[in-house]
Amino acid sequence: MASDDSGAATPPLVSVLYFAALRDLAGTGEERVPLPTASTTVAELLVALEGRHGALAGRLASVRVAVNEEFTEESLVLRGGEVVALIPPVSGG
Repeated sequence: MASDDSGAATPPLVSVLYFAALRDLAGTGEERVPLPTASTTVAELLVALEGRHGALAGRLASVRVAVNEEFTEESLVLRGGEVVALIPPVSGG
């Protein structure tokens, strides 16, 4: 972990991008989010985001997740500095 000017440890951050309805539910299209731990999985980040934005609760189970522009599994470990895109299911005909 990095430290700030006071010497206190600062948690690693990821940039989270919200698309379509998720943008409306989160109230933002993009934000920097501290990781709960230095080795947080994508699945753990999704749980943290549901806690951060109550309107997302129960809605992230079906999203596609891309990390650094590549679709990934929820077991991927994040270290900080990544860009995490959350893409909801698309319906159409």
